[in-house]
Amino acid sequence: MSSMSALNLRQLSTAAADFEAEFQRVLHWSAQADAAIEGRVAEILADVRLRGDAAVLDYTARFDHLQADSMAALELPQAELKAAYLAITPAQRSALDAAAERVRSYHERQKQASGLSWSYRDEDGSLLGQKVTPLDRVGIYVPGGKAAYPSSVLMNAIPAVVAGVPEIIMVVPTPKGEKNALVLAAAYIAGVHRVFTIGGAQAVAALAYGTATVPRVDKITGPGNAYVASAKKHVFGQVGIDMIAGPSEILVLADGTTPPDWVAMDLFSQAEHDELAQSILLCPDAAYIARVREAIERLLPTMPRQAIIRASLEGRGALILTSSMEEACEISNRIAPEHLEVSSANPHAWEPLLRHAGAIFLGAFTSESLGDYCAGPNHVLPTSGTARFSSPLGVYDFQKRSSLIEVSQVGAQKLGGIAVELALGEGLFAHARAAEMRLNPPAGGLDE
Repeated sequence: MSSMSALNLRQLSTAAADFEAEFQRVLHWSAQADAAIEGRVAEILADVRLRGDAAVLDYTARFDHLQADSMAALELPQAELKAAYLAITPAQRSALDAAAERVRSYHERQKQASGLSWSYRDEDGSLLGQKVTPLDRVGIYVPGGKAAYPSSVLMNAIPAVVAGVPEIIMVVPTPKGEKNALVLAAAYIAGVHRVFTIGGAQAVAALAYGTATVPRVDKITGPGNAYVASAKKHVFGQVGIDMIAGPSEILVLADGTTPPDWVAMDLFSQAEHDELAQSILLCPDAAYIARVREAIERLLPTMPRQAIIRASLEGRGALILTSSMEEACEISNRIAPEHLEVSSANPHAWEPLLRHAGAIFLGAFTSESLGDYCAGPNHVLPTSGTARFSSPLGVYDFQKRSSLIEVSQVGAQKLGGIAVELALGEGLFAHARAAEMRLNPPAGGLDE
């Protein structure tokens, strides 16, 4: 047991006169990247764009301490991915297989619901519709070395496979050549096509611009450090990206019926990610909040990552007493958290009131960690309040939509007049003339 000092964790009440000011302090987080990082990233991107493979090899040697004579030496063959899959323990293999199957099943259903092409003909015989097609090639970034996340491989690659993307390129840094077998096994299970052992801004640049060896992709997804996040921001426009992710967040909406130890551990589950992660409890029961606080104080010394959890809870955590569960739902919508647990005896009573969240976990048995690994829905979620306008990563992120328009001769007579009027109003005379020409087609047919 640790003998660290008492935890300095904020407790707020919505009834307090200073609640609004204190609440804003809890939520405040600056997403501004360090100017030095931004400048260095810009240099790396420009260098990779200019020198391609040679620059990637130089930066891989410098930052990952991994020497290679060519990029071919940094690409892992499928046989190595399969060997990693066969080499991990049976228990690990079973867990990865089960998680992958649930993630694939969920995203297959998602594709059926929203990923279909459609069309119809109007009363004039004109065809209108939408064609849904997968992206040609995507890149997924996976953290490597000691911070290895096989679950991120599944969550980024499987929706792309389900969407029908024909080529998935994975980049993963392997500092000093340290490869994580679980990450490689996950790539094998998920169906990743090519894997390069490169990372950082240089890997993002290689994917975005292409090199002699690394093919240019259409979109880059996946988490990374500040350099990776900055690089993704820089290349957006050249390629698509999933999102610029901030620190992880959990908000627990509790009615006092869940064991306090469970809620305390759920708050820890995000706090252990990062000193800047955020864990907040909203509850209308003051006595229950006191029990959760006691559980936090008692369980914190047992956590291997207790120093990180403590820094997170003291820096950005809060236990907030609300006047009711309804008010707790209102505050939750203002926060728009990445992960929202409705730890209630009747979570479906409150779910209709919740409008903004990356993922909503309903009921006492639904720990956020199950969603992280194996429930099925994607764990790549909007952070920093962006759930107000953003969605989890999904099949739709790996597809694009093309409008289909086929105007009949009868339809052209009706639409042409409308288009002419509007085009002339905008001063675009060629637009007007193009529509006007179709108002009186040759009587004998278009080949006259």
